Amino acid sequence: MKPIAIFRHTSTEGPGVLADFLDARNLPWRLIAIDAGEAVPASPNAFAGLVFMGGPMSVNDDLPWIAPALDLIRAAVAQGIPVLGHCLGGQLMAKALGGVVGRNPVKEIGWGAAQVLDVPEARRWFGDTRAFTAFHWHGETFSLPPQAVRILESAHCVHQAFALGPHLAMQCHVEMTADMIRAWCEAGADEIAAATSSPAVQSPAAMQALNSTHLAPLNQIAQQIYSRWVEGLKH
Repeated sequence: MKPIAIFRHTSTEGPGVLADFLDARNLPWRLIAIDAGEAVPASPNAFAGLVFMGGPMSVNDDLPWIAPALDLIRAAVAQGIPVLGHCLGGQLMAKALGGVVGRNPVKEIGWGAAQVLDVPEARRWFGDTRAFTAFHWHGETFSLPPQAVRILESAHCVHQAFALGPHLAMQCHVEMTADMIRAWCEAGADEIAAATSSPAVQSPAAMQALNSTHLAPLNQIAQQIYSRWVEGLKH
């Protein structure tokens, strides 16, 4: 089987529990470390699927790898190679497919409730789950590309996820581990301190205190989503 390409855009935002999920199923994957200078492949044909992780940059930034990433997403969707996006990755998918990425009304940083919409596409990805507590870290958000279906929302962000056939773009994070949350709180301390006026921003201590309550259920949601996504892999 061809490997799954996982694109990392900053050193602290790797695949998290997705790596464990794939390894447990003997599904091959290859990390493409954009943050370490690796190039975006010119074609998706060598891969069974594409996964784009998060990052602190904007898809609207003038960075040399963004245009090739958008082209790669468009090529994968055209060929039916499934694409999965987490936060920045979801924004890349939205922009590549005709959506617009811009400022969210408030920053969301930390644990927060997400509601699954009552539509068939949402049930396809989330099963019987109607709400869960997701992990958030974003100041921007996406609009829906043509033909995409909105399947998830939160009180502070209307577009938390969209589906388009075998492709799924998420604004929130489901891939989290306790170590990742700790590292993000350290790396993002200044951003948190500058955003304390937002009703959707938690302190590092509050986030980490909630791990014991929310992390295991979130891992189960990730399992549900990833199980559905790998069904579309190109073998």
